[in-house]
Amino acid sequence: MSVAMQFLEFALESGALSFGDFTAKSGRKTPYFFDAGRFDRGSTLGRLARFYAQTLLAARAAGRIRFDMLFGPAYKGIVLAAGTAVALAELGLDVPYSYNRKERKDHGEGGEVVGAPLRGRVVIVDDVITEGGAKREAVELIAKNGAQPAGVVIMLDRMERVGSDGALSPQSAVRTFEQTTGVPVISIATVEDLIGFLRSDSPLATPARPHLPSIQAYRERYGA
Repeated sequence: MSVAMQFLEFALESGALSFGDFTAKSGRKTPYFFDAGRFDRGSTLGRLARFYAQTLLAARAAGRIRFDMLFGPAYKGIVLAAGTAVALAELGLDVPYSYNRKERKDHGEGGEVVGAPLRGRVVIVDDVITEGGAKREAVELIAKNGAQPAGVVIMLDRMERVGSDGALSPQSAVRTFEQTTGVPVISIATVEDLIGFLRSDSPLATPARPHLPSIQAYRERYGA
């Protein structure tokens, strides 16, 4: 089973992935919902970090990305970057990491970046890309500190176009981010992986399979 399929099983077991009728932050009605906040135990965070590490190592081995360190945008990215750094070290690659504050600190160590100095090729670690604003800020911060934004790694690429019906963007938020910043995005799984998972013979997929038609219809309506 691929890393993406294993991750989706894990997300379902953890309650991070659920199916039904939800309203997304964008206001869209969506048949599935992904809540990264449900990875709220040491055991689940450890497994999640390992998925990030495996995805990064596979992308590096395939020549898709080269990196020297990790960066976690506040706030979710802080925990994710730290966890991924630990998981990478356990897999034999020990790299530094850092993160930013929402507000610049003028006392103590000061500054807006905490942890290792931003140097070399930096990968941004976060949960998803919705419109990409926070990731663009991270790209700018990394470049401002003289380092090179080397990529972004996220959990799930919904592969959705942004905007409202009748005024949808021609491509997904992720692809728009890649084109405007020149920074590649790597995901542990995509909505296409999710559709494949629901069609699979995984025992965990069986109860959720009735939601497949609505997910496919949503994908046809909003997908890029």
